[in-house]
Amino acid sequence: MNQTSTLLVYVGSYSGADANGIHVFRFEPERGGALTLLGGVKGIANPTFVNVDAQGHRLYSIGDKTNAEGVKEGEVVAYSIEPEAGTLTEISRTDTMPAEGATAMSTCHISRDSDSRFVVVSSYHGGKIGLVSLDSEGKTVRLTDSAAHTGHGAHPDRQDRPHPHSASFSPDERFLFVCDLGIDVIRSYRINGEKETLELHGDTPLHPGAGPRHFTFHPDGRSAYVINEVDSTITSFTYEAEAGVLETVVTVPTLPEDYAGENTCAEIAVSPDGRYLYGSNRGHDSIVIYAVDPATAELTFVEHVSTRGGHPRHFALTPDGDYLIVANRDSNNLVVFARDGASGQLTFTGSEAQVAKPVCVKPVFL
Repeated sequence: MNQTSTLLVYVGSYSGADANGIHVFRFEPERGGALTLLGGVKGIANPTFVNVDAQGHRLYSIGDKTNAEGVKEGEVVAYSIEPEAGTLTEISRTDTMPAEGATAMSTCHISRDSDSRFVVVSSYHGGKIGLVSLDSEGKTVRLTDSAAHTGHGAHPDRQDRPHPHSASFSPDERFLFVCDLGIDVIRSYRINGEKETLELHGDTPLHPGAGPRHFTFHPDGRSAYVINEVDSTITSFTYEAEAGVLETVVTVPTLPEDYAGENTCAEIAVSPDGRYLYGSNRGHDSIVIYAVDPATAELTFVEHVSTRGGHPRHFALTPDGDYLIVANRDSNNLVVFARDGASGQLTFTGSEAQVAKPVCVKPVFL
């Protein structure tokens, strides 16, 4: 743990604009991973997913707004971060995608390139992704382009239409990979920086009924992994960086063989050392852990760990990989686990914090 920096944890949640929707905690490893609430931000509805630019001291959050016809639309709000206290101050607010008739365009995910030229938002209900430009001060400027998906998947209820759920940049940021839960595809784009547009690159199909949700690359950039929400699996890929092509390797279950209850998956992450993969189960309410073979992208089961709460919507590893913090939406709590670097296993530290309907947790050194 870097003792010269402060490790802050930003949490996005479901909330009304009149309540603190983004919460700021200080993480204290010397106290067993204790989380100390420093403050919060009002004035934004449902800031469910956030992105933090630690170097630029900026935070970007999606939010909901309602148009004159009562249909939900998306917006992005940018904040400056005061690094000592972690305090957030709004610096800009920009509409993302307007509603199309009665079709809502609220958003569920936000990502950003490392040069902070763009943020990308995903609209699960609207079937689109949107590209929003940033200026030299990190302020949001405008929606410069959007891309609509078409089609449907095998599941009659969950996959009746497209549902883009996240967008992730490749390690070299030449490509953007979008998980579409509704059509069982990871769709890749290039961003044309000069024209500020999205250019279709290609599709990687998943098995029918998978429902790809969130996606992550291995730290060495030679493999990638997706967690499939609908059928509770994880699929691994090798990655050819020059061509921007994924090749499917293996699909493994996130649940124990004897579990017969309802479940959907949510978040996925690879440890900073690249040795272990983590995924969350909502229903079984657990973190599944797999050992990673970085040369082949093969996965070997390690264990399931209870999240000590209901509906683990999201989790994150601290930047040093020593801890994992789970956001349990339905039990309104954050739970801290210590991570064993050798075995990949998790142990509850005894540290928890109460947050109403947490959806996203982002630990960052400032």
